[in-house]
Amino acid sequence: MATVFLAAHSSTWQDVSAGLSLMLPGMTNLCLGQTAPGSEVNLVLGLFQAFILGIVQGLTEFLPISSTAHLEVFTKALHWETVAGKPFLATIQFGSVVAVLIYFWQDISKIFTGGLQALQEKDWQREEWKIIVGIAVGTLPVLVGGFILKKALNDENSAINSMAIIAIASIVMSTLLGCAEQFGQRKRNFDDLQIKDGILMGLGQMLALVPGVSRSGSTLTAGLFLGLERQTAARFSFLLGIPALTIATLYEFFKEALGKIDIALVIVGTVSAFVFSYVSIAWLLGYLQRKTTWVFVWYRLAFGAAILSAIATGFLKNN
Repeated sequence: MATVFLAAHSSTWQDVSAGLSLMLPGMTNLCLGQTAPGSEVNLVLGLFQAFILGIVQGLTEFLPISSTAHLEVFTKALHWETVAGKPFLATIQFGSVVAVLIYFWQDISKIFTGGLQALQEKDWQREEWKIIVGIAVGTLPVLVGGFILKKALNDENSAINSMAIIAIASIVMSTLLGCAEQFGQRKRNFDDLQIKDGILMGLGQMLALVPGVSRSGSTLTAGLFLGLERQTAARFSFLLGIPALTIATLYEFFKEALGKIDIALVIVGTVSAFVFSYVSIAWLLGYLQRKTTWVFVWYRLAFGAAILSAIATGFLKNN
């Protein structure tokens, strides 16, 4: 009887088996928030992805680990290209800009007030004036470099935007940060900042035009090499990055996002980016008062190696 029953229902079991084989990948993707490349995303899933991408943007923009690298990896590994297009990513950066402006508003007000007084009194040795000039001069390299390299940077098929470059940049910058941590003197505090610090850290910031380098990481590394205390290097890195980040965000928004954004997704992503940017700034400054940067050195090394392994195994596409 059992044989007859199985024979009679074999076609049914085959149909069910075939159905499950088609359903399970989709169910797995749904649980992970994955979407097939080129497919539409429903609103709930889109909001979930926007929220997670906002977290990634917020946490990685100011930690020395590269927001570009992490957003690229998340987008490609989970097939979130539908939500994480250029318009969306260009817009949610405003969350990070607002967070750093609010966090450092007292410092910004003090620097501008002191700089104005220095200008009126022609006191060119005043601390606030040196910081303003250092930030202004330090912002020029990244703006000039961005203008020169804009064609390559905007070309998604350019070699500079490949996952391999991101991985290599992560590994190289982890090595440089480790050297800065090991050999930096860390004797100078915020009151000892000079115009040359802005210039040299600005040159480090220019390296962040290469995807995977990290603006925060390159300037922090430069600051440590210049003998700044860890927290001072991070604090000045944030202040130095405000003009560049603001200008880059506005440029990308008007170029890529204006009139092309999904309001609901952008609101969720931007608010998420703002909250976690603020948290990451506060956490990093507190962390560097007590501990070294080695956790970021090892993380970036492992992150770069993981990307190369994923490319080699076919889990990630290089472009």
